[in-house]
Amino acid sequence: MSRTSLLLAAAFLAGCGGGPPRATAAAAAAAQAPSGATATASAQRAATSDGAARAIFVFIGDGAGVASWSAAKFAADRLAVARMPVMGLVDSRNATLDITDSAAGATVYATGVRTYNGAIGVDVDRQPLRTILEVAEDRGMSTGLVATSSITHATPASFAAHVPDRGMAGEIARQYAAQDIEVLLGGGLQYFDGSGDDASDLLPALSDRYTVVRNAAVLWNAAADAERLLGLFAEDGMDPAIEGRAPTLDAMTSAALAVVAKDDDGFLLVIEGSQPDWRQHGNESLESVAAEMLDLDAAIGVALDYLADNPQTLIVVTADHETGGLALEREDGRDVADYTTGSHSNEMVPLFAAGAGAAAFAGINDNAEIGRLLMRAVGGEAP
Repeated sequence: MSRTSLLLAAAFLAGCGGGPPRATAAAAAAAQAPSGATATASAQRAATSDGAARAIFVFIGDGAGVASWSAAKFAADRLAVARMPVMGLVDSRNATLDITDSAAGATVYATGVRTYNGAIGVDVDRQPLRTILEVAEDRGMSTGLVATSSITHATPASFAAHVPDRGMAGEIARQYAAQDIEVLLGGGLQYFDGSGDDASDLLPALSDRYTVVRNAAVLWNAAADAERLLGLFAEDGMDPAIEGRAPTLDAMTSAALAVVAKDDDGFLLVIEGSQPDWRQHGNESLESVAAEMLDLDAAIGVALDYLADNPQTLIVVTADHETGGLALEREDGRDVADYTTGSHSNEMVPLFAAGAGAAAFAGINDNAEIGRLLMRAVGGEAP
């Protein structure tokens, strides 16, 4: 078994148990690489000389602003994301408003075009936009969507569906089923088994094409042999990280990678840490936010370990928007969360990048420029 396979298996086994959140999960992920930041830096230098990326990871921390990452840093001092040498800030405004939602916020990353709140893969005139996932599929690359929400939720949907309203989850599932996406992992069973609103029973037909799993315990074995993998682990959104989500985001990332890395033509994985947004909408505790961020950070660690062995890899980590106007304060000798809103803010969000072509993502950019850069990275023509 290769070193990459061993690391994927270790990450999966660490994340499939369903116990309480691991305060040291991200630190453990960072420690898995043979030389930590040195290995990542070496891989980046090699990637610069070796040419364009053939493997692309796009991580979106829904609602995750600077304070969200601060919560993670204070909870587990060593973060995997700290191994990423390129940093920037992203202006998250959309085509019509200063404060975006997740649909417009993800569609712009998927297409390079700003649009209106609620739009999934369509422009302001409700016309379909070509996405980076569709370009990658046309190029023969394997593709995957991974999320801790329903897999039909706004962020993953924006990369593979085209509907005027993010609430059309049944139609989004039907559009997924009509495509050749190699990996779909997350919640949202009700939109595939016909039990949800406007849902169709898609599972019989999908079972002919996909290895279908609903249990974290069998995910890794299924991924090891699967050509296509569909994992649906909750009726809608998955459990909060602080309650012991299973599988964890790093386990799902490892499983997705085990499938798509078999493709000699390369791959694109879009991975959403969906629930920092939910915790911050609810103005929940700092511990609850930190648990979601550490779950995301551990998944980033899986990608960074892959980059260490595969230099023609690009990893981009960002957010669609900030949620809650989160601030960290000191109260009675401990850090606590304070909020200015229960909704989204228009604060700029952080971006981290590593690997082939990562330097282009540095500095302050608007979200449309990030989408255009991602489109070029998969070999598409930027709008």
